[in-house]
Amino acid sequence: MLTIIFTLWMSLWQTPNMESAKLEKLVQERQALHQQWQKSESKKSGIFGNRTKKDMIETNEWLERILAKDNQIIEELKFSGKVETAVIGQEKDDYKTITQSLERDVQILKRALAEKEKEIDTKLSERRIFEWSTLIFFLTSAGMGLWLFKIKKAS
Repeated sequence: MLTIIFTLWMSLWQTPNMESAKLEKLVQERQALHQQWQKSESKKSGIFGNRTKKDMIETNEWLERILAKDNQIIEELKFSGKVETAVIGQEKDDYKTITQSLERDVQILKRALAEKEKEIDTKLSERRIFEWSTLIFFLTSAGMGLWLFKIKKAS
């Protein structure tokens, strides 16, 4: 059980690094696309320094690439959220199993404690019976001895 918990802990520790590296790469690619879009936005190849239809189409294509990259980033974030949810669910099940096992152990210990207390009570009651019988025997013997002493003294 301990190895399972350790493995889960290690996978949780390594998973964010891999996911963040992939997300970092996607963000860097998006930044590169954004820079290309800015270059195309400033491009003016028309007469008198105006923008042509071709310039605007190129700018729109860069925007579409940026949107596609944004969608990839969103999908990666959704996927990482699902992975975290799955890992959390698995941890929850593991903790539930551990608590159930511990509850069973507590019940077993409670039963053992109750049995020991019962044994102690029976031994105490046996001891008290012995003590009372010894006291009665002693008092009877003392009473008989006193009675015999009075009979011998009287004769």
